[in-house]
Order: sequence, then C-alpha cells, then structure tokens
Amino acid sequence: MYISHVSLTDFRSYAQADVELGPGTNVLVGSNGVGKTNIVEAIGYLATLSSHRVTNDAPLLRFGTDRALVRARVQRAKLVTTLEVEITAGKANRARINRANPVRARDILGIVRTVLFAPEDLALVKGDPSNRRRFLDELLVTLRPGEAATRGDYERVLKQRNALLKSARAGGKLSTAHESTLDVWDTHLARAGARVLRGRLEVLSLLSPYMGAAYASLADANKEAHAYYQCTVMADFDAEDSPADAPAGEDGTSRVAPAVLLDATTEELEEMFLAALLNTRDKELERGITLVGPHRDDVLLTLGSAPAKGYASHGETWSLALALRLAAYKVMGEDDPRPGAGPILILDDVFAELDATRRTRLASIVAGADQVIVTAAVASDVPEELGGTFLKVSPGVVSS
Repeated sequence: MYISHVSLTDFRSYAQADVELGPGTNVLVGSNGVGKTNIVEAIGYLATLSSHRVTNDAPLLRFGTDRALVRARVQRAKLVTTLEVEITAGKANRARINRANPVRARDILGIVRTVLFAPEDLALVKGDPSNRRRFLDELLVTLRPGEAATRGDYERVLKQRNALLKSARAGGKLSTAHESTLDVWDTHLARAGARVLRGRLEVLSLLSPYMGAAYASLADANKEAHAYYQCTVMADFDAEDSPADAPAGEDGTSRVAPAVLLDATTEELEEMFLAALLNTRDKELERGITLVGPHRDDVLLTLGSAPAKGYASHGETWSLALALRLAAYKVMGEDDPRPGAGPILILDDVFAELDATRRTRLASIVAGADQVIVTAAVASDVPEELGGTFLKVSPGVVSS
C-alpha cells in the first residue's frame, strides 16, 4: 500500500500543506525544525491514532487553533480510500472514510498500516516499561483493530478499581461494601486483562524471530537479540519454570513468562489473573493502587547474556530499536501477504545516526517495501542504493 496524497490543516506548524507522494522511496529533505517530522507524524497518526512524539493530542494542533485535519489518499492494490481525521481540543476526535458521514476515530484503524522508526524509539530499549508495552499494544491493534476496544475497557476498569482502592485506603479499612465492589471490579479487570495479555504474548511470539534476524543483519555482531515477556500476573512462579536462557532483569529476578503462561488459553489467564489479584489484595489496599496486570508488565530485551538496557552501546541500542520496528514490518506483511497490502515504512531522521555500513544494510532491507518515506536534513545522508523521489521541505512549504 502507499499514500499518494496527504493534506494537513492546522496540524503542528502547518496552516495548510499538501504533499504528493508515490510508491517506492520518498525522501523529505530540509533543515532541522522546518516540519519534516510533522508530515510523517500525521501519516503515522492515521494508522495508530497516536503520535510517536507526544502522549496527548493537544500539541498536534497549530498554536492558537482548536482543530486540526489530516487527510490522505491511500492506495491498496487497485482500491483507493480517502481518510480524514479531525483532531479537536477537549472533544472526541472524528473520522471520515471516503467523505461519508463522520464515524468514531477508531473505526479507521487498520485501513492504513505504517511502521514508523524515529529517534524517540531509542526509548524502546533505554526507556521505562511503558514504551515497550505501548509498542506491543499498538502492533496488536494494527493486526486486530477490534482489540482497541479491549485495551480501552481494561484502562477504564483499572481506573475505577484504583479509585476504589484509594477510597478504601483513605477509610482505613475494607468495608463489606468495598470488598463486594472490589470483587466485581476484579472480575472485570481479569476478563479484559487476560485478553490484553493473550494478545501481547501472541504478538511477541511473532516478533521475536524477525527481531533476532533483523538485528543480525544490521549489526553483524556475535550477540544474539532476544525478547522475553515479564509478567506480574505470575510473579511468584518457580524460577526453573522460566526459559533456560532468560537472564535476570533490572531487579535481579527473571519474572519471564513460563511455558504455562505462553500456552494458556484466555480463560486460564483470567483465572490466573484473579488469583494474583486476590494474593496481592492486602498490599494493594496498603498502597491504594493495582499492583498486578498488563499495565505493570515489561518486555526484557537482551543482547547475548545481558539485558540491553544499561549494557548495550549506543550503536547496539540503535540497531536493536530498528530491529524491533523492522520485525513489526515483517509481522504486518505476513499478516496480509496480498500484493499491494504491505505496510508503509517511515524512517524519520534515521540514516544520520548510522555509520556507512549500517546505512547500506538498512537500505537493502527496506528497498522492497511498497512505500518508504524518509526524512533527512541533507540528501547525502540517504544511501544512493535507496534512490527515490526527493521533496524539499522549508518552513510551511513542501516542493518537488
């Protein structure tokens, strides 16, 4: 698939911008700060309804405005779809498909698929667990758009349960009414959480072999890259049940999901979740917060026998973060192998951070994508092997 046209209205620095793109490689070239990343951020937003740069939508609106529009024409084989998302301050966002009546924004999820790599992705390796959880969840929703509702349900129930725990903590003891209500929220949380957990485990199992292969291609190193799911729902299982090659995490313990978790059905995961909530209830009442569940889990990334976080060099960190995104690209391609259905690959200011060897290797890996969109401060940062159409970006203007 590829985007042939994208239009921005009051999005970030653009009062209005129209950009024509084509299949194959498209390179947006311009000095830092002129708005290259704003364009690819908007394209990524159409795919995920979130930004890779900020956690809320407010900064996406041009300063002084209360609404932004992102429109795009998406070509998937012979099918052409026009998408529009209206981002409104303080209100629910709306979307249109082929200029029809407005729908919920999440109804467009899955129509356009993108994989975006940016310098912020170093946080996938170096950052806190929320970055790795978000990575898995966004990929899961891309593959199964309906799971966006499941994640929303989990977050809503978690918020209500935490409010109840805080209320009980403030009262100094758990009343009969509190206990009865907490039991109800436990059931709801375990039901939604088991689905989130099942989805993450499946996605990680798909990602792992591609991540290892991509890292080996980029780094040409003697360290193998692996990813292990660290689960709070089963924090008390015996160490010998975890994978034999799983190293300890930052806290010195493994907590890597054992086979019993990887092979469990959603219903079995729900039962495990309920048991974990019951076992930690006293601690949760003391602290007034939910201590187990997908919102507390992590992914342990390793290079060789050591955790990547804290031990990987800068170059290794870049290569591993890139490998995760390239693995996501492969998983999406396998999910829908029809001609013209491949995801759009976006590389935001990537090549400047790589040495010549890694640049060439990355170019050879991505050259076969239906569409590659690259941003660069100078054209010489982009390997000649990648070729493509170059567009010049200056403040508020994009030209060929």
